[in-house]
Amino acid sequence: MKEEIAKLKETSIEEIKRCDKQEELNNLKIKYLGKKGELTKILRTMGSLSPEERPAVGSLVNEIRDELNNLIEEKEKEFKKQELLRKLETENIDVTEPSKKNDIGSLHPITQTIQEVEEIFLGMGYEIADGPEVEKAIYNFDKLNTPPDHPARDIQDTFYITDDIVLRSQTSPVQARVMENKKPPIKIICPGAVYRSDSVDATHSPVFHQVEGLVVDKKISMTDLKGTLEMFAKKCLGENTKIRFRPHHFPFTEPSAEADVSCFVCGGKGCRVCKGEGWIELLGCGMVHPNVLRNCGIDPEEYSGFAFGFGVERIAMAKFGIDDMRLLFENDVRFLKQF
Repeated sequence: MKEEIAKLKETSIEEIKRCDKQEELNNLKIKYLGKKGELTKILRTMGSLSPEERPAVGSLVNEIRDELNNLIEEKEKEFKKQELLRKLETENIDVTEPSKKNDIGSLHPITQTIQEVEEIFLGMGYEIADGPEVEKAIYNFDKLNTPPDHPARDIQDTFYITDDIVLRSQTSPVQARVMENKKPPIKIICPGAVYRSDSVDATHSPVFHQVEGLVVDKKISMTDLKGTLEMFAKKCLGENTKIRFRPHHFPFTEPSAEADVSCFVCGGKGCRVCKGEGWIELLGCGMVHPNVLRNCGIDPEEYSGFAFGFGVERIAMAKFGIDDMRLLFENDVRFLKQF
């Protein structure tokens, strides 16, 4: 694998240095750094590597990604300089002619956040799993140890299409579907839109986005869960970020916890963002309940696992300093163009 990466690095640097057109440079950027590019392909195969090899390979790929980004930026500056010199030499400017304003779009903050989270977990050897947003109740509730009399199944909390079909209220059904169709080891994240019957206010929306994670293998423990979340928090919110667990209850995990991160603004000293507490609630997590494993055809006597889930909007609001969730859905260009 390392030899393959070294050869890819040598080839990509040579092609970028040899490139003499912006269009060609754009194609090379997509070829090596795009979502379906060569580096991403390598990250997607990390699940087949040994636990000892994954960190080294992930670190090496990230180093190459940074080096190629820097090289591409230098090339783009060079092309822009050449283009400006060409225009100065060949074009006559009519200073009395009204200028033309070009509106340039950008990725939505939610999309930016999801892509960043995906990159972090791909670097840790996770795979990305997807599933239907219109879901069967058996996957949304029953297989996740949520019985028919549970409050979450009430129409005041869940959107029902029929008695047996709902708009998924979390991305956990994707986990159940994967466990049904794949033998452990399993290491996935499940990003996507979810739906709950909530009133719209500064912190709630009937439509929002989640990223949930699942790991199932032999001898998985809470230590693995905390280490994973600490790594994610540092990569996403800053290297000085700390994490703590508070006891909680979820029907699909036992034991369960709420995970808080130290405030990324004040570093835990207390400020307006963390309401003086020094900590910000980030996500729910825990060890996969034996009933959930059993419901999905996995022997809980042989395997264990952990799961976690968080709202993408909460991460985006924390990263960008947004204090009202409604701003993310109102499509006001004046707001969105800041990002």
